[in-house]
Amino acid sequence: MLQVRDHMQRLTQALTPGMGLAEALDRLHGTGLSGLPVLDAQRQLVGFLSEQDCIPSLLSGSYYCDTRTRVEDLMNRNPLSVGPDDSILDLARQMTGARPKIYPVLQQGKVTGLISRRQVMAALNQQMKQCQAT
Repeated sequence: MLQVRDHMQRLTQALTPGMGLAEALDRLHGTGLSGLPVLDAQRQLVGFLSEQDCIPSLLSGSYYCDTRTRVEDLMNRNPLSVGPDDSILDLARQMTGARPKIYPVLQQGKVTGLISRRQVMAALNQQMKQCQAT
């Protein structure tokens, strides 16, 4: 069975609720990802911030030179997540709707990694190629 754990990437960067938007975007763009989890002081998942969440604030903030926006002002406070033992096939089915393109992977309440639509597609493509070889 294709599992999330075999295709996710380890978490190397996260955001905090009080972080300023400019710093959060620098961190986000440094990862090459479209979103990052927001963790509290105990490293618990409290939200998720995506590029899409930031665009409206960037529009007004850049026009009015407003630099007061914090991650907590924009983050999704109820992010969807998956577990490392979850099926890639189930996640792919979930992604066919208007769902996030990237999910935090939670293990024992802690974010251990991220899995993106691109990684899910790569896993399914690899599986399809194996089917062709047999």
